[in-house]
Amino acid sequence: MATSKTAMASLAAQIRPFTCLAASQPSRLAPHPADLVRWIKREGGFVHHAVKLSQDTPFGIGLISTEKIREGTDLIALPPHVPLRFESDDAPSSSLLAALARRVPEELWAMKLGLRLLQERANADSFWWPYISNLPETYSVPIFFPGEDIKNLQYAPLLHQVNKRCRFLLEFEQEIRRILEDVKASDHPFSGQDVNASALGWTMSAVSTRAFRLHGNKKLQGGSSDDVPMMLPLIDMCNHSFKPNARIVQEQNGADSNTLVKVVAEAEVKENDPLLLNYGCLSNDFFLLDYGFVIESNPYDTIELKYDEQLMDAASMAAGISSPKFSSTAPWQQQLLSQLSLAGEMPNLKVTIGGPEPVEGRLLAAIRILLCGELVEVEKHDLDTLQSISAIAPLGIANEIAVFRTVIALCVIALSHFPTKIMEDEAILKQGVSDTAELSIKYRIQKKSVIIDVMKDLTRRVKLLSSQETSTAT
Repeated sequence: MATSKTAMASLAAQIRPFTCLAASQPSRLAPHPADLVRWIKREGGFVHHAVKLSQDTPFGIGLISTEKIREGTDLIALPPHVPLRFESDDAPSSSLLAALARRVPEELWAMKLGLRLLQERANADSFWWPYISNLPETYSVPIFFPGEDIKNLQYAPLLHQVNKRCRFLLEFEQEIRRILEDVKASDHPFSGQDVNASALGWTMSAVSTRAFRLHGNKKLQGGSSDDVPMMLPLIDMCNHSFKPNARIVQEQNGADSNTLVKVVAEAEVKENDPLLLNYGCLSNDFFLLDYGFVIESNPYDTIELKYDEQLMDAASMAAGISSPKFSSTAPWQQQLLSQLSLAGEMPNLKVTIGGPEPVEGRLLAAIRILLCGELVEVEKHDLDTLQSISAIAPLGIANEIAVFRTVIALCVIALSHFPTKIMEDEAILKQGVSDTAELSIKYRIQKKSVIIDVMKDLTRRVKLLSSQETSTAT
């Protein structure tokens, strides 16, 4: 019995519990996180003397510059051993970790690297503890929202993704417990700790909000390198902007053997400016699901619709088109729909409105073709032209007006699926709500705004075409 107690005591000294203690700054994982800048410099990395960690950026915790920095200046550089990536060696705990990672669907890649992060978090002697101790204790992604706030997102495609992730976490928790049930403490990948859905959600969110994809060492066919998700200490504290003042540069082999990746000033950085990277031209679905924030007037935000013949007929009839065109297609129209992947054996029926183009090209081409009905006219143009909104009225002005009115009617139908109006949402925000409720409401406001913006854009186009039609007639 005494031996058992000694073994337990020595094991306890080697682990860090997954639960978090209350602290004066509960936003970080550790009550007193390590000095991340000092750690990176000690490990052979570089941090510009004007780059500082700040609690008070417009985006929360982030990096700022304490003085003006010229364009092209190196801001941060990390040596190859500092980024955290998923690697396995011959140790039993590593092979078990790899076995668990193989059970993660490819679309949830963040969970694979998350398993490694959780392993390091559990290890009291982890090389990466100075970095991990600075990670947030909680994340504002929808998998952690109260049920009512998930429901209040009001957008079915995102609700589906959130529910899918929550279901995966609950099922993966049970699978991990089953696989690790009889594993010796010395071989346990998480130092003997119980891994529940909450811990899995934390680690997946830590990776999805912070990881970058860099070129790995493995060469693919054709000579290109594979993309490897990595966590980049300090670099991942740069916040997002579509107009960044910094960019990530990965050193090519031989350029600088002591530097794997660095951040360079892409524009002049003014004193007290935050350091900003572009996370990608993403919709608010990705920003909220993976990063936990919503961008107002996001030019890349879209609304997802299902291409459905009955829905399209309803929209065209609402637009004033007398007979249904979408549920009774000619064989040549059906063939073109198949080329657009909107019909056939394995169609992709997900279409979008909004984003850089107000209407997805496949949807635009389909409506143009089906409302035209004249093979001779359609054959004058290739599918690329018919998918382009820049191609003005390729099948005639009357056809184009009918097409845009159909899409406007489609927008009205999509808008009607939201239980609340924007004015109601804004009134709720003014009353004061929780942080997660605020995110849900802001998200759905932006989704409705996308629809309204598309309607305004297409209404303007209809008016312009109508005036052209009138002047041509006279």
